[in-house]
Amino acid sequence: MADYKRLRRDLVAKGAIIDYYQDTMLIPNGNTAKWDLIDHKGAAAVVAVRDDGKLLMVRQYRNALERETLEIPAGGLNGREEPSLDAAKRELEEETGYVCEDLELLNSIYTTVAFCNEKIDIFLARNLKTGRQHLDEDEFLNVEAYTLDELKKMIFDCKIQDSKTICGILTYASKYA
Repeated sequence: MADYKRLRRDLVAKGAIIDYYQDTMLIPNGNTAKWDLIDHKGAAAVVAVRDDGKLLMVRQYRNALERETLEIPAGGLNGREEPSLDAAKRELEEETGYVCEDLELLNSIYTTVAFCNEKIDIFLARNLKTGRQHLDEDEFLNVEAYTLDELKKMIFDCKIQDSKTICGILTYASKYA
């Protein structure tokens, strides 16, 4: 593989959950190029399966799409040093009101490798116990439960388009269904 070298990295904007950088890169043909980078601290998501086999989903408004989406519970790490397992447990309880002490890593994904380093670890939670839902001040969502077949149909009908959700559900289906 050819050599690439970062000559400089400039912070363009600092956001609440991401930072935007522009890198000046020396590319293999000797030229320089400007590449964008969205720096993200990481996230965790949970495929939460109730005892009846239904999967817990959250329906919420997403500003980037200007519409509601149906997703698996998820949220950002509270810093790069936070273990994703801890974030997964926290987000499961915050968003759904369920707790689980024994989570299993299903998959790790990078959401948009061309310009973003966001990594999401996706966990499986079974043997759920009732906890207490406590949403963030700016979070408004509904918790819904679906069968695996219903969710797969929504994926294949392009009704579920969120990448972490698709990956989590299909990985679970591949390993356990």
